[in-house]
Amino acid sequence: MAEQKRQVWVVKALWLALGLFLIGYTAAAEEYDYYSWQSDNFHNGRFYAKQPQCVDIPAELRLCYTVGYKKMRLPNLLDHETMPEVMQQAGSWVPLLAKHCHADTQVFLCSLFAPVCLDRPIYPCRSLCEAVRDSCAPVMEIYGFPWPEMLQCDKFPIDNDLCIPMQFSGNIATQTPVSKACPPCDNELKSDTIMEHFCASDFALKMKIKEVKKEKGDRKLIAAQKKKKVLKMGILRKKDLKKLTLYIKNGANCPCPQLDSLGSNFLIMGRKVDQQLLLMSIHKWDKKSKELKFAIKYMKSHQCPTYHTVFQ
Repeated sequence: MAEQKRQVWVVKALWLALGLFLIGYTAAAEEYDYYSWQSDNFHNGRFYAKQPQCVDIPAELRLCYTVGYKKMRLPNLLDHETMPEVMQQAGSWVPLLAKHCHADTQVFLCSLFAPVCLDRPIYPCRSLCEAVRDSCAPVMEIYGFPWPEMLQCDKFPIDNDLCIPMQFSGNIATQTPVSKACPPCDNELKSDTIMEHFCASDFALKMKIKEVKKEKGDRKLIAAQKKKKVLKMGILRKKDLKKLTLYIKNGANCPCPQLDSLGSNFLIMGRKVDQQLLLMSIHKWDKKSKELKFAIKYMKSHQCPTYHTVFQ
C-alpha cells in the first residue's frame, strides 16, 4: 500500500510540475544516466539482455524532441531496443503532428516511443488513446493507413492515477474542423515537410492537372497528357504515367486551394493502395521558392530511412 501511494504521489507531482506534460521532471531525470529496473528485464514476453536505461532524447528524434522533457527510457514501451530503431519507427509519425488532428497526439505517441524515465513504465490511459484515435484515425484513412495494431486502445490501462491522462479533455479545438483543408493540401511549402512526404510516398512527380472531379465522396485528379517529370518512380510503371489518375480519399467537399487554378505545374506525391493512387501531398510548383529548390535538389542524393511506414 505504501509503495502504491508513493507511485501515486510521484505521478501527481509530475502533472503539477509540468504544466503540459512532465516538463518539471526534467531536472530530476537528468541526474541519472542509468536506471536499475531489476524487474523489467522481462517485458511483454521478451527478455532484454540490457536493463532499461535513461538516455537523452536526440534532436534527430523529431517526433518527441520537443515533447517537454529531455530524457527517455530505452527500451521503450513499443519494444524498440536501440535508438536507431526508435528513430526509424517514430519518423513515420512526424507528419501526423502537423495535421493537428488532436492536441494530445504528441503526448500519446511519445509516452510510448520515448517514455519518460521513472522507476517503472507509465503507460497512456485508455481514454487518451481513444481520444487521439477517434480524431486522427479518419485523417490516416485518407492516406490509406488504418489505426495500427500496436496502438489498439484496449491494450492500455483504464484511467487511474498511474497512467498518463488526456491533457486537453473536452477541448473542442482538438477536433478537426469540418471546413479544414483536405490533409494532402494542408502542407507548408517547407523543405523538411516535402522530404518527409517524399520518403513516405511511393512516387513523386512534377506534372499538370487537366481536370478535377468528385466521385463517390472522393476527389479525382486527372493528369494532363503533357510530359511529366519523374522525381521518384517507385511502384509506377510507364503505362501508369500515360493515363494517370489520383484520388483524395473522402476529399469531395474539403477545401484544396492548390486546385482552385489548374494552370501551373504541381509537385505531386502519392501512394498506391488497393490499386488506387492516393494523393499524399500537393504543392504548386513555385519556381521562386528556395524551399522547393532545395528539396528537389536534395531528392537526388537523399537516402530515405527504411522503416515500416504506419503514417505519413
